[in-house]
Amino acid sequence: MKIIFTKIDYLVLVVYVVALFILGFYLRSRRAPSEADIFLGGRSLKWWQIGFSMFSANVGPMMLIGLSSLGFSQGVVGGNFEWLAWIFLMLLSAFFIPRYISTGISTIPQFLLLRYGRRSYNFLVVYSLFSILFVWLGSALYAGSIVISEIFQCSLPLAVGVITLISASYTAIGGLKAVVRTGVFQSLVIIISSLILTLLAIRKIGNVEDAASAVPPDYWKLFHARSDPEYSWLAILAGYPVVAVYYWCADQTIVQKVLAAKTVREGQRGILFLAALKVITPIIFVLPGIICFLLYRNSTTPDKSYLTLVENLMPEGLRGFCIAALIASLIDTVSSALNSFSTVFTLDVVTQFVSLKAKNKVMVGRWMTAAGAFLGAGIAVLFSYSDKSLFELTQGLVSILAPPLSVVFLGGIFWKRTHGMAAEAVLFGGGFLCLAIGVCYVLNYPYKGFWPHFLFLSVYIFIGLAILMAFTTVAFKAPRKDHIYFSFPDNTRWTMDNWLWVGWGALALLMITIYMVLN
Repeated sequence: MKIIFTKIDYLVLVVYVVALFILGFYLRSRRAPSEADIFLGGRSLKWWQIGFSMFSANVGPMMLIGLSSLGFSQGVVGGNFEWLAWIFLMLLSAFFIPRYISTGISTIPQFLLLRYGRRSYNFLVVYSLFSILFVWLGSALYAGSIVISEIFQCSLPLAVGVITLISASYTAIGGLKAVVRTGVFQSLVIIISSLILTLLAIRKIGNVEDAASAVPPDYWKLFHARSDPEYSWLAILAGYPVVAVYYWCADQTIVQKVLAAKTVREGQRGILFLAALKVITPIIFVLPGIICFLLYRNSTTPDKSYLTLVENLMPEGLRGFCIAALIASLIDTVSSALNSFSTVFTLDVVTQFVSLKAKNKVMVGRWMTAAGAFLGAGIAVLFSYSDKSLFELTQGLVSILAPPLSVVFLGGIFWKRTHGMAAEAVLFGGGFLCLAIGVCYVLNYPYKGFWPHFLFLSVYIFIGLAILMAFTTVAFKAPRKDHIYFSFPDNTRWTMDNWLWVGWGALALLMITIYMVLN
């Protein structure tokens, strides 16, 4: 749909782009960026930088458009994807991060190198690169470019090219520090603009009580009946954890920001801050979709609900601000993914074959950023052949790719007895299976409707792989040469302090209250 822009709206967009380039290119140290700066921001990030940058990487166009679409068609059930995240962020903070940072790893695959051995490590390197290209770059560029091409009435390849060029430019030059600087800025743009849109939408409906009763009763329930074919309570409670363990605790693009923390405590505080930010996201992303259903159900579609509200409710200037937020969400997701692709390829692929000096690693990292941008743009065009909704496409991909990683990392963190042979059985057997299923799912092969709902599909794969890992661990003893001596940190300096536990406890009480009210 075409949104009518005034001169003020265009001015706002220009100011946004200028501010983005200033943050990305000019507000940086005058010294040449080092290897640590490019890949891990010098391991100097503070809690608020970690929280905001993780938030902006997570809040891509799939969330702005997808959660609004889900609110329009299903109601607050979409809030589960945000409000259940705190449980897995707490796991990341309490159990995963102490083990990651205590080893000094730079990438998530390097944890498997220490825990399970080189074969598992090499598999995850390849798997991570595919995951970044398809789940992060391809889907984000496809989802965002569809919307941008409709807004500005341009071709999809042109929209993909412009966004890719902007994202790759400052990411290649400034590395993770540039991504974090722009991420903080873009988080504020997204939150403020979405909050304004939500308040204007609430004011538009007038009497809130009458409006609340005008939608189907299930629209105000977080858990739907077992008979719901899309988002039943069983699908949510069984399927979401499989995805969340991988996404929040073992995904390179998300966890890389915490690996760059100044200290373990700083990283843990940043994760708690992110969990607090997640409290408001259903309010500013899902609720507008429900209100759009109330106001414009006969004149728009779910995937266009966000843009419908922007076009009809936002005054001059603020309309451009909202579109700037949409572009911000896209650019930051793409730039974070490009930095992660560059980090994994340079540190985990190239250095296995060639010994590089720090200066050469920086140069290779920049070239890999450009290569990732080119490949991601091509995958975005591939996704245009799928007729799935934006939310179903992106969440479905994550759900299908997640089970092998969730099984292996849960075993690696919580079960000391697991060994390399068991991990390899899950990774090589389940990993290739999931990649094949993922391609078939996106392309609706062998026919549309063949595959079950992505949340149930994720559970089925997870259960099968968990049984495989448990059986292999118990039935086979790994050869002594394959034993990897990984010491689990027991020292109290790696545990969360009392104030952090108080924060998580307060957040738990708030979440319990929300679920009691909306069920």
